[in-house]
Amino acid sequence: MINEIFRIASDPRSIAMLLAAVAAAATVLTFAMPLLAGDTLNKRMKSVALERSKIRARERERLARGERKGLKREPKAYMQNVVSQFNLAKHLGTEDAKERLQMAGYRGQGVMVTFLFFRLVAPLVFMAIALIYLFLINDFGLTWPVRLGGVIFATYVGIKAPELYLKNQTAKRQLSMKRAFPDALDLMLICVESGMSIEAAFRKVADEIGSQSVALAEELTLAMAEMSYLQDRRQAYENLGMRTGLDSVKSVATALIQADKYGTPVSTALRVLGQDSRDMRMADAEKKAAALPPKLTVPMIVFFLPVIFVVILGPAVIQVLAIK
Repeated sequence: MINEIFRIASDPRSIAMLLAAVAAAATVLTFAMPLLAGDTLNKRMKSVALERSKIRARERERLARGERKGLKREPKAYMQNVVSQFNLAKHLGTEDAKERLQMAGYRGQGVMVTFLFFRLVAPLVFMAIALIYLFLINDFGLTWPVRLGGVIFATYVGIKAPELYLKNQTAKRQLSMKRAFPDALDLMLICVESGMSIEAAFRKVADEIGSQSVALAEELTLAMAEMSYLQDRRQAYENLGMRTGLDSVKSVATALIQADKYGTPVSTALRVLGQDSRDMRMADAEKKAAALPPKLTVPMIVFFLPVIFVVILGPAVIQVLAIK
């Protein structure tokens, strides 16, 4: 059985068939994902409500038993032990790791422990897989220095994998907030001009903008909470700009800081910044539209032109072969 598995894993045709099957499944899944996508906001709100009910019931039971325990979620015990024993916060931690985790939407000490744990484990896993495949299953006729180079490359990919995942999550989150931020500024402008305070405007905008961007609603809600308990609102505005990492949000935070310090009207700054955000969103859409024709050139040459040539020249070739 093991020999058969090794034979299939080392057969190039089997590998090609497996890759083709994966590509076909990925294509079908890509076209089916818009049809299968549901209302993520309602699901998330329901899950939050259920989790809140579970927490309340659990805390009532603890209070009834006379126990007191914090609600802060702790990291996994084995992850915490590994991070503590190897002192990964010193060797693998970076100065801006916490900020990057916050920009990706991950907060808390447990998230930092998980990130450090996977920065240690991922290279070892990738190296082990490369060693087993290149030295035990199939060497592809390569010399051992080349195979060793492949193992080193796989280890490097494992080192960069957690950072790439974090970067991808940050990019998705920033794109969601960037698309919804001009509408959020318009709503905030309406709330401010109607006489609402900044806290009330943030709360109203967070409730309304959640249908477009859950990430932006979370950041506005967190900023509203920080404005409630921090001594200086300026710190809350700066934290909002730092967590999002968007220049437009940082500009709004700077305008709010100046308005709070010098007493300038907030509505004027919000109106100008809202127009700038809409112009930037339209410019990004035009840039993507202008970049579409060059991107379509290679797929058309590779996939469409051969089919067209077969359809046009196919009957003529058949007739020539029939005459001969």
